[in-house]
Amino acid sequence: MNNKLIRWVDNHNPATDKKFSIIIPTWNNLSFLKTCIESIQRHSHFQHQIIIHVNEGNDGSLEWVQAQGYDFTHSENNAGVCWAINACRSLVKTDYIVYMNDDMYVLPKWDLALWEEVAKVNHPYFFLSSTMIEPTPSPHPGIIAPYDYGRDPFNFEEEKLLDEYQNLPSYDWNGATWPPNIVHKHIWDLVGGYSVEYFPGMYSDPDFSMKLIKAGVTHFKGVAKSKVYHFGSKSTQRVKRNNGSKQFLNKWGITSSTLTKYILQRGAPFSGEIDLEEADKRAQNSKLRSRIKRVISSLSKTGQVDRQFNM
Repeated sequence: MNNKLIRWVDNHNPATDKKFSIIIPTWNNLSFLKTCIESIQRHSHFQHQIIIHVNEGNDGSLEWVQAQGYDFTHSENNAGVCWAINACRSLVKTDYIVYMNDDMYVLPKWDLALWEEVAKVNHPYFFLSSTMIEPTPSPHPGIIAPYDYGRDPFNFEEEKLLDEYQNLPSYDWNGATWPPNIVHKHIWDLVGGYSVEYFPGMYSDPDFSMKLIKAGVTHFKGVAKSKVYHFGSKSTQRVKRNNGSKQFLNKWGITSSTLTKYILQRGAPFSGEIDLEEADKRAQNSKLRSRIKRVISSLSKTGQVDRQFNM
């Protein structure tokens, strides 16, 4: 990836009536991108700035984005998630940044529910996620699954979803990490956006949450009333993945599961702001295992222990 090839196009769309700046990275997923943006236009309570990063765009998505007049950035190669959304940051014209994937379909008043939560917090030190509905079983509590309304825009049962989504079981949950998520631009800038060393992007979500904690954020909430349908990670199925779990461990000294399970308690019913002292007690044993795992990983790298050994 040669990042000199990223270019920025500001179409000078007025932002005075816009509530959020929605950043959407896309990689040759034109049918998904169209479905995503159409849902934003159809189901949003407020008007929003839409900013798109086009990776490659050789499926016609670059021409389509240009024709629509959206603010966008473009890279001739796949820049990955972190470079893409960080590039889009320079085009943000509102106070609130929403990061959303192109394989998502937002449901009515998704944005109003997020805004009501932002207003309740009444300070910038928060991180909120919408609640995803997915077609396949998920190991993550907080995700509404499995509820299959289609795996792509071509077999999407849109009207059935719109008729039924409000009756699906859901609750506000702890531990926002994944998109769609919203953060104040000052907090985004304080932590430096998403960490590009995770290229092409695996584990950059928990890393961002960890950076927020270090910056003083303790309000991590998944909002039940803000719902989106997630077709599935179409782009990640095509990319060579980074070893994000190892990168996270080496960077922070704990595993990402320690963060999500014991500190964020991701997916548990929402219980308020994180008490970091209590979270540290919950994570004590897991942190010890993390340190041992990190030492073994380090020794493995130097050839002092068998690389087959795995904890």
